[in-house]
Amino acid sequence: MSEPSVFAVFSQFLAATAGRGVTRVAYLAVATGLAMLLVLTVDPAYEATHHWVDSLLWVCLAFFAMEWLIRLWRGFRAGRGWHYVASARGLVDAAAAVAVPLAMGFGVDPKSAWLFSVLWLLKIVPGIPGLRQLRRVIVLEARPLVSVLVLFVMVLFLASVAVYALERDGQPVAFGSLPATLWWAVVTLTTTGYGDVVPVTPLGRLVAGLVMISGLGVFGLWTGILATAFAAETRRDNFLRTWEAVSRVPFFASLGAAAIADVTQMLRMIELPTRTTIIRKGHHGDCMYFIASGEVEVELPGRKIRLGEGAFFGEMALLGNSLRSADITTTQLSRLLVLDLADFRMLMARHPDLAVTIDAEAKRRIAENN
Repeated sequence: MSEPSVFAVFSQFLAATAGRGVTRVAYLAVATGLAMLLVLTVDPAYEATHHWVDSLLWVCLAFFAMEWLIRLWRGFRAGRGWHYVASARGLVDAAAAVAVPLAMGFGVDPKSAWLFSVLWLLKIVPGIPGLRQLRRVIVLEARPLVSVLVLFVMVLFLASVAVYALERDGQPVAFGSLPATLWWAVVTLTTTGYGDVVPVTPLGRLVAGLVMISGLGVFGLWTGILATAFAAETRRDNFLRTWEAVSRVPFFASLGAAAIADVTQMLRMIELPTRTTIIRKGHHGDCMYFIASGEVEVELPGRKIRLGEGAFFGEMALLGNSLRSADITTTQLSRLLVLDLADFRMLMARHPDLAVTIDAEAKRRIAENN
């Protein structure tokens, strides 16, 4: 590899490391480090492979230290070094780089010090897209969630006091204090039910039954709030992504905001990898496709045609001929908008101009194919 090529690869590596995303090398280092941590705690396996385990752990630590130093350097060069240092990501990077050496420096046994390498797992958090969505859900639903939390605490303390009063004489060891009774209440309210501490009086058991039922209700409320909000947030994200894709399709570009919103509600988006067959000749069709990004290849008798961003295909199945007339395959990673037959008819009824445009294009393609 020539010197300019090596420099270019190194520059790309620096840019990727300093960026917001998680690099593939970082994923590999986290996976390797955690695997070695598991082996470290199994004495027979560690004794047989301790040279490899120790070496790989130090290599992973060196990579995370280098990653932290690169981000520090880039941050201070850009004038936002202290912002990075104080950010959650900066603190995680620092902990991943210095926690293990710091523990060893304070005299902690190496095998125990390496347990701090579990902090490396936090480095993949920015690479999990769903966490940002979950954080937004929690922020938006903070008041209902806190309200249920208050209800949980109320039931917890009411049950603890009631069972303490009913059971303390009969079971002074298990229910001799409110803190001890709180442990029972938490275990019962969360429906875990370890069975290590149980009421024996009739009234105590009645209270325990009510606490179990309350636990189901409380956690059902939490689950319902989060599930509903997460589903709504997912729909919102999908709507925004589809809106962006729809607005790039020439046939929809001339529509107003209200019309695009109408179209967006009807379309569904799919992402397909390279060489995926979308349509097979001779099969019955009930939908058409718009290319938001990527490219497809249409295989006609004696020739092939490629359609790119903004084009559409499969409309003949919606205009009267339900049999597909060609094989169509993606040539690259493609994002397609799918319009089903029922939605197509509704859309054409609401937007006659769009119906005329699609009908004219369909007639042109029939003439071309003939």
